[in-house]
Amino acid sequence: MLTLLVKWIVYAGAVFIVGMFLPGIHVGGFLTALLVALAFGIINVTIGPLLRLLTFPITIITLGIFSLILNTFLFWSTTIFVPGFRIDGFWWAMAGAVIVSIVSSLGNHLILGPDGKVGEG
Repeated sequence: MLTLLVKWIVYAGAVFIVGMFLPGIHVGGFLTALLVALAFGIINVTIGPLLRLLTFPITIITLGIFSLILNTFLFWSTTIFVPGFRIDGFWWAMAGAVIVSIVSSLGNHLILGPDGKVGEG
């Protein structure tokens, strides 16, 4: 449970940082970033697998590039559910999704270690 909480906060931090540096992504504050992280997690767990299954053939044909577009769409769809979070266009959503993914992966690795779990020391 603690691992999930840490990953949620790290992802929210990544969203907040991206909102500060990318002019096309607007995050109202850290609370908004926490809500974005929660909403994106729920979207990714519920709708994500179905969309990945449906788009699997095109993902194979494009050698995985379409998964980037699908992740962009899922990230962008978060704006529907979180007030105070806005993305100005597709390319900003793509840049934001990629950078948030990289920053949160690095943050998780730095905080949680290589196994990705909160350890006992």
